[in-house]
Amino acid sequence: MNQGIPEAAADEAVAATQRVVLFDFDGVIVRDQTLELFIRERIARRGSWRLLFVLPLIPFVPFLLPSPAGNRFLARVFLRVATFGRSEAVYRRRVAEFGRLYARRPGVFLRDAVATLRRHVDAGDRVVVVTGNDAPLIEAILDEVRLGGFELLASRTRGGLFGVRLVSHNVGKEKVAVLKAAGVPLPAAIAYTDSLSDLPLLRAATTPFIVNPDAKLSKKAAKAIGSALQTVHWF
Repeated sequence: MNQGIPEAAADEAVAATQRVVLFDFDGVIVRDQTLELFIRERIARRGSWRLLFVLPLIPFVPFLLPSPAGNRFLARVFLRVATFGRSEAVYRRRVAEFGRLYARRPGVFLRDAVATLRRHVDAGDRVVVVTGNDAPLIEAILDEVRLGGFELLASRTRGGLFGVRLVSHNVGKEKVAVLKAAGVPLPAAIAYTDSLSDLPLLRAATTPFIVNPDAKLSKKAAKAIGSALQTVHWF
């Protein structure tokens, strides 16, 4: 009658002994910023006249891109520009179609990253892909290559009168908040990212890895994280 209780306790015990391994997605598992690529391709395909909506913003884009706050702002604005006049259902179809086609392009995956993720899954680790990208896009890309065995914590979008908007955007410290809300125990054993915006994620891991950094990024990350930081070069 109480058979489920021991089973639940056993599941909790297994979860407590699992290593938690965190992966960023764009720039770590795949080479591109895929939501940005989707937005660029949609605007190019449907007419660059849409950029007239944000013409006053264009000169400031290079100054906004380097900061997490600026990046968040630009993602919200240009997602609306790319999807203006389209319903949420149409957006989800388009982004899933883009994801499947993207996954078929040669060389878009970092083979070493995919192999590492699979090794962690095979070892019984609790693998979590935590990303600022939109869930339907990530799911389409990874389903196309049958890459699974992990949890996905992604940003969420919703349609509206003026296009699709981000209702939650997993960047910076928000990634750590989302992990906690999902019941993922921290600190994680390992975290992999390629971005300084993920410093909170790196600090939430016992062994943080920065992926494919140039000299400038490596120096900044080491200064922020300290001697625990490790570097990995994936191809």
